[in-house]
Amino acid sequence: MSVEAMRRRRLEPDARREQILSVAIRLFGSKPYADVSTTDVAREAGVARGLVNHYFGTKKDLYLEVVRVMLTVPETALELLPGGELPERADSIVSWFLDVVSRHSTSWLAATGAGGMAGDADVDDVIAEAVDVAADGVLRAVGMGQEPTAALRGMARSYVGLAIYTAQEWLQRGVLTRDQVHLLLATNLVTMVERVFPHAR
Repeated sequence: MSVEAMRRRRLEPDARREQILSVAIRLFGSKPYADVSTTDVAREAGVARGLVNHYFGTKKDLYLEVVRVMLTVPETALELLPGGELPERADSIVSWFLDVVSRHSTSWLAATGAGGMAGDADVDDVIAEAVDVAADGVLRAVGMGQEPTAALRGMARSYVGLAIYTAQEWLQRGVLTRDQVHLLLATNLVTMVERVFPHAR
């Protein structure tokens, strides 16, 4: 079977949707928003453009889904975290985060920078929603996710912001190493859980 035939083979709807999304993540990660079209995505995914619209709606809707996927902590990531003491859990959380952002660095950097769409209300809403989800995930991962106060969630969001900007210093500016980023984020998380978060409960 040729490569083209394999790309066009019949897939289950969920698999086809994920295939299209994977292509969109790569394209939006490598080019500004204005330089990517749904036709480009369809061509790379080996599907008709109408199928892209069927699953995702407009180009902007597709882009919003790319941003959401790149910035949202999946439920499975939390389920796979090991038990143990706080330092070990913090180390695992940070390792998972750094693995993800380095594996998808171009797409992740584009998403955190809004890919040329900064200031767009819909994009800003998706980014804010993803930060909320990540903050809730951090609190659950450290055992503080049961009915968090507004102040506690605010502190957790601040930590997520720190993680995003620190990873950018590593991946985009190249002024920090991965080990330095890991140390900074893991140490700060342990300190915040032990000395800062309790004051928000």
